[in-house]
Amino acid sequence: MKILVVDDEKSLVKGIKFNLENEGYQVECCYDGVAAVEQARTEAYDLLILDLMMPEMDGLTACQQIRMFSTVPIIILTARGEDADKLLGFESGADDYLTKPFNILELKARVRALLRRSSVTAAKSGEQEGASLLTKGHITLDTAKREARKDGIPVELTMKEYDLMEFFMKRPGKVFNRETLLDLVWDYDYQGDIRTVDVHIRRLREKLEKNPAQPEYILTKWGVGYYFVD
Repeated sequence: MKILVVDDEKSLVKGIKFNLENEGYQVECCYDGVAAVEQARTEAYDLLILDLMMPEMDGLTACQQIRMFSTVPIIILTARGEDADKLLGFESGADDYLTKPFNILELKARVRALLRRSSVTAAKSGEQEGASLLTKGHITLDTAKREARKDGIPVELTMKEYDLMEFFMKRPGKVFNRETLLDLVWDYDYQGDIRTVDVHIRRLREKLEKNPAQPEYILTKWGVGYYFVD
């Protein structure tokens, strides 16, 4: 597995590289957003670790540009840990985030989870045609191609957005709290902000519901969690 680490703190990059290489990953590095976009465009990576605050081009802009040509899983790093940073990161196409300073064991857990999910996705893509379509009203998921459609029109979802939507559509009517969704969809024990789930739900509603303010399908069970209409 090949990982690109991007941060202008060279000592931090060196530490991440050392720890990930000890896990058996191939790690490449760069130190600004412009270089990150160029390397992501010209090289094939299995995962990107991308800092938000960088020279030349900030991480949010780099993430947005990378999402124009790649669906590679992206973990963003933020020093401030503010809700606005996390929200902007997800809206720019990131799949996960970590707030500095972070435990390297937590970073490795996030990396393993995203790569495991990505490997499952690749395996499904290699399966035979004829995998079932998940359809409810105007929303359709093609589980073989991992594509979403709204009224027949393709909708771009990030990897985690798609994972969450498929999880819900395969379990209509069942309510899940945020912690359970983090465990089952994000594939790691909860150690971060449970509002990560809220951000992804809001993004799915904006992309797939006809009226996000009054959703028909991605619903809230107040005081409990979220569910997909039965």
